Formats: sequence, C-alpha cells, structure tokens
Amino acid sequence: MPSPATLLPLAANTTDDATQSVTNAASFIEENWATWLSIGLRILLIVVIAALLRSAVRKALTKLISRMNTSAEAVEGTALGGLLVNAERRRQRSEAIGSVLRSVASFLILGTAALMVLAALKIDLAPLLASAGVAGVAIGFGARNLVTDFLSGVFMIMEDQYGVGDKIDAGVASGEVIEVGLRVTKLRGDNGEIWYVRNGEIKRIGNLSQGWATAGVTVQVKPTENLTHIREVVQQVAEGLAKESPWDERLWGPVEVLGLDEVLLASMTVKVSAKTMPGQQFAVERELRWRIKEAFDAAGIRIIGGLPDAAEPEEVPDPSASVAAPSALANPTSPQSMATTPIPPPASPGGPRISK
Repeated sequence: MPSPATLLPLAANTTDDATQSVTNAASFIEENWATWLSIGLRILLIVVIAALLRSAVRKALTKLISRMNTSAEAVEGTALGGLLVNAERRRQRSEAIGSVLRSVASFLILGTAALMVLAALKIDLAPLLASAGVAGVAIGFGARNLVTDFLSGVFMIMEDQYGVGDKIDAGVASGEVIEVGLRVTKLRGDNGEIWYVRNGEIKRIGNLSQGWATAGVTVQVKPTENLTHIREVVQQVAEGLAKESPWDERLWGPVEVLGLDEVLLASMTVKVSAKTMPGQQFAVERELRWRIKEAFDAAGIRIIGGLPDAAEPEEVPDPSASVAAPSALANPTSPQSMATTPIPPPASPGGPRISK
C-alpha cells in the first residue's frame, strides 16, 4: 500500500488537471458563446419567419377559395345559375386547386427553411442534395403511374376540362361525373354503375355538357304527303314549345325543319333539329316527338307504322303467290319423266323361271 506521502503528489496532479479542464471549457465557452448565440438566433428567426409565412399563405389561399365558393353560391340562385355555375363542381375544383397550392407552398417554404437551418449549422449540403436527387429519381421511376395520375389530375383541374355534373366520354368509360380527384375521377354510368377512372389513363375527353347540344328528331311519313303542310305543322309545334315553360329556357334556338333526310319508294324521312341547353337534348327530343305525333294525327298526316285509314282498301294477297310453278316431272310422258324411269333388266331366253 502506497504511503500518504506518495499519494499527495498524485492528488495534486489530478486537481491541477481538473482545474485546467474547467479553465479550458470556460475559455472555450467564453470564446464561442457569441457564435452559438448568433447561430441560435438565426435558426429561431428562420423557423419563426417560415411558420408565419406558411400560415399567411395558407390563410390567403383558404380565403381566396372561400370567396370563389361564395360567388358560385350567389350566382346559383339566378335564372341561368344552374347552367353557368355548378356550385358543387366549382367547390370541388376550387378545393382541389387550393389543396395543391397549399401543399406546394408548404413544401417550398418548409424545405427552404430546413436548408437554411442546415446551412446555418455549417453542414455541407452537397452530399445531402445529391442523395435527395438520387432518391427522387428512384421514387419517380418506381411510382411513375402515381406521378402521371397526379400530374394529369392537376392539369385537368387547372384547365377545367370537366367537373361535377358533366356528362363525359373518357374513352375507357362514359357517364356523369360525380367526383373529381387528383388521382381518380368517379363516373356514374347510364345503368347506374360507378366507374373509377385513373386520370393518367384518360387519353381524350369528350365533354357533352359544355357549350350547347343539338336535339334531332326524324319522322317517317308516306311519300304522298304534302311537304309544305308538314313544314307548317312542325312550325306550329315549334312555336308552341318555345312559349311554354320550362322548354323556353331549354331551347337556345328555333326548331328548324332541315328537309328530307331520306326518300324511298314506301316512305320519306323528315329531319327536325333544334339547339338546346347542354344535357337537355334528350328531353327536348322526347317532347318534340310527342307533340309532332299529336299534331300529325290531328292534321291527318300519316306516319309510317301507324294504322291504315278506314277508306283505304286493304291489299288482297295474290292467291297464286303460294302456288309452286309446274314441274316437268309431273307429266309421266315428258322426256324428263321418261329419263328418270328405271330400265327393267332383260330376261334371259330359255332360262329357268322362278315363280311362287
């Protein structure tokens, strides 16, 4: 066991080392506290500015979207509000655009703030940015279908190609749009089925609810009818339809008799057309057919397929139509019958006869 005299210098050395370490730490803190405080304040300032800027941008976008929806609801109550502005379509379109803009704004602001914080901490950003670029390329290749759907949905919403309530033909499916998303568009078909169509799969769009539509009606009548009389009757029907509600709003132009669409020996086809509100052409066509049929019956104009007139004699069928043409084989003395008569075998002379 070492003596106390031996341990005394060791204790003194340990005390001196501790004192020196504390002195070095204190001097290090005294020399660098200003730098640390400056870095901390800079990081705090970056975070506060980023948070305030993000909140202000999101509130501005939300207020803008709310104003758009309010204006849509105000116009919806007018006479043409249902045609000019579809509130649900406007709301979904604005919400989708607002969601995209808010996400992009948050990503840009927070991403820039994170890079500024790392730069303030004296961290080299070159390897980090290179790794992020490689990871982004890998994710882009792996999820290219998702990226394609998302980008197609963004451009579709920004360009307002279609919206809720529109009847569209998307190629892979057709029907009425009931929901528009950034990745999937939901359609309701004519039979009530619901189609989920990826936006990236839509190569072309046929919107049947934009602009105006055409109602076309064809009527087949007897070729002996007076065309001038037919035109006058149809014009009377058109004038009556244009003065009644709700057809006066659904018709965007006069009902026109385009003329003869087809002329045959037993019938002729008259073509009637009218420009209508989008999506109302089928209702206008049904109403036109109904009224034209009633008007033709009242005016005595016969439509192909109707009942014959009482004064018109019924056609008597030809009794000889069911009789077959005479055949040469019916006469046994005809050359054809003689040619088909079997020739009996010749009897052998002097041969034995077999009888019963």
